[in-house]
Amino acid sequence: MEKIAIACDHGGYELKEAIKKHFSGKFNFIDLGTNSTDSVDYPDFAQKLADSIIDGAINRGILICGTGIGISIAANRYKEIRAANCSDVTMARLTRQHNDANVLALGARIIGIEVAYDIVDVFLNTKYEGGRHNKRIEKLS
Repeated sequence: MEKIAIACDHGGYELKEAIKKHFSGKFNFIDLGTNSTDSVDYPDFAQKLADSIIDGAINRGILICGTGIGISIAANRYKEIRAANCSDVTMARLTRQHNDANVLALGARIIGIEVAYDIVDVFLNTKYEGGRHNKRIEKLS
């Protein structure tokens, strides 16, 4: 079972827990926090997830904050990370196919839980197309 890192700030805590429960039989989630709705700083959790990819402990991850914007900006500060803030399944599919995104960012205050489940499912089950996209991905690093 593939290991997927998952982390959030206080705004994403409830969605993080719901995602872990919903996909528990399909993926092995490595929970990097936070572990409550107490206020925390999202860059700290983006860094934990980025470090786990950089260290090779995992290949992909999910980050969640209120909008998905701040935590994706924080994650994208690391050259090894291609975090995509997705609010629908088309974005999730295309970011995997064309951008080889290795981190999905979600906005817990933006999308509903069922939409989040669909986005996670598509993101984690879509393969990178490679080919004509490779030269663009190389330029990102």
